[in-house]
Amino acid sequence: MTPTQLESDAPRAVEPEPSLRDRVSPRLRRRLPDLIAAAAYLMIAAIVLGHYWPDVRHRISGHLPDDHLWFEWLLGHGAYTVRHLSNPLVSMRQNVPVGVNMMANTSVLGLTIPLAPLTMLLGPQIVYLLWLGGAPAATAFSSYWVLSRHLVKSRPAAAVAGAFVGFAPGIVHHANGQANFLTNFLLPFIVLRAMKLAEDGRWLRNGIYLGLLVTYQAFLNEEQLLVTALGCVVALLAYAAMRQEEAKAMLKPFFAAAGVAALIAVTLLAYPLWYQFKGPQTFQGLPFSGWGEDVRAFFTYPRDSLAGDASTERTIGITEQNSWYGITLFALVPILVIVLWRSLHARIAAITGAVFAVCSLGANIRWNGHLTSHKAPWSLIPADAPLVGLLLPTRLVYVSTLAIGVLLALAWDKVARPDGSARDWFRFDARIAIAIALIPLIPTPVPVQSADPIPHFITSEKWRPYTSAGGTLVPVPVPNNRQGIAGLQWSGATLHEFAIPAGYFLGPDENGKGRLGVPARPTTTLLDTVAATGQVPQITDKNKADALRDLRYWHAAILVLPKTPNHDALFDTLEALFGPGQRVDDVWLWDVRALTK
Repeated sequence: MTPTQLESDAPRAVEPEPSLRDRVSPRLRRRLPDLIAAAAYLMIAAIVLGHYWPDVRHRISGHLPDDHLWFEWLLGHGAYTVRHLSNPLVSMRQNVPVGVNMMANTSVLGLTIPLAPLTMLLGPQIVYLLWLGGAPAATAFSSYWVLSRHLVKSRPAAAVAGAFVGFAPGIVHHANGQANFLTNFLLPFIVLRAMKLAEDGRWLRNGIYLGLLVTYQAFLNEEQLLVTALGCVVALLAYAAMRQEEAKAMLKPFFAAAGVAALIAVTLLAYPLWYQFKGPQTFQGLPFSGWGEDVRAFFTYPRDSLAGDASTERTIGITEQNSWYGITLFALVPILVIVLWRSLHARIAAITGAVFAVCSLGANIRWNGHLTSHKAPWSLIPADAPLVGLLLPTRLVYVSTLAIGVLLALAWDKVARPDGSARDWFRFDARIAIAIALIPLIPTPVPVQSADPIPHFITSEKWRPYTSAGGTLVPVPVPNNRQGIAGLQWSGATLHEFAIPAGYFLGPDENGKGRLGVPARPTTTLLDTVAATGQVPQITDKNKADALRDLRYWHAAILVLPKTPNHDALFDTLEALFGPGQRVDDVWLWDVRALTK
């Protein structure tokens, strides 16, 4: 037997099976925490929208149904703009004949236009829910990304803080129908770029990045952009006060970068902002300004959370629950500030958060649902102050929410570091304390209700022959902020292929002040009263003359009456005004084209 044969017959050593960790590529291992965080945020979003899933096309918000339908209509506006290459800053498909200034409303063009192909494919109902769930999940992930790359080393620390920022009480409350206030995924990057403006040698790049981010955010939510900008100013001032020598050395690159950012944003936004403040159908002031936080709200659990109770709203009110942090988190925050006070980032977050929490109280202190005569710091801001005077004080507390997120990330990161910087007992107790504070705030599904079915006459496009010459389809009741809002859903579902009168939006009143909708015309008021009471009034010659004048003003082609509450009373009123109607599919309609020529 040869030596070669002896070697081949010798037993070979058994190599161990590679572990699961070894089988995963290093690149994927690095990305695994990011993927887990993203999946967790999407799961939370799915829970928040849980009541929609059994019937996504026929359910709307049970808390703010009118706003829900408005945002579906906005998706239709984006699709109509792309399909017809029309001006996105205005819509002539609502409030015929004068239209709606979309820049002066919450148009969210930065999403509705990019989502247009999906809206045309799936319809606004489905895309709205994707937006409603995807926006807070994206905000949570962008917060996690910025925190994990630029503030803390612990990915779990960043993940917990990101979840809080993306699904904070105020954010989840807006999931009841106001998707624009969930669309905050650019804000963490804006804060990051603002904090990096003073980087030496990178002023041009940082200025360009910030200018482009600010421009895009203006087409998502201008109010949140302004609130975030104010937060950055206070944070930078706090830093300058605590690091005066360093701040002085950074002034030159800071102002150079800020100048570049301002130049880019002003150049790109000049025309849209002119259109918003000086264009047609613009207005001065808001009809619901001055809302401030109730002091008690800061230690109250929000309705849509594990520890929340809907009955609390009857005491404090049903305004936006932006500061409803709950007693456990309210008690934990000052403890975190004390423990982390040696950290510069913690001090800046604490000071900035406190300033905006106080400012969010509004002009007068509110306690337990009662507005007192005691003045708050926001009373020093003139109501007609440019831009700032348009803010609702309650929304200033979003800066406090971001500050709390930073404190949570820093605290978790401090106890997660295996460098002996924190004792074992502190690491354990701190995590338990954070869990106790946040678990009661885990969101629960927001309430929903069944939407009025869209008539087959609308979905089958049987209305097209009547409006082919450009006439207006008039739903009955006429859509406005009191009645007939379902007509807005018809317009959105057809992607604005027919125009409607009046509507649900912000516009000017007779004096140019902001109001919801437009001043009611006689026929709108008449039909609203019938829809509300079910009583058929005595129709006079004046009623008929007013109705004819209104139809001509609206360029009406047909009036459409679906199956609706007090249907019979509305039917009798329309017959008394315009004569016999005709049954077409599942609606009654009155063809008034001959009357409006």
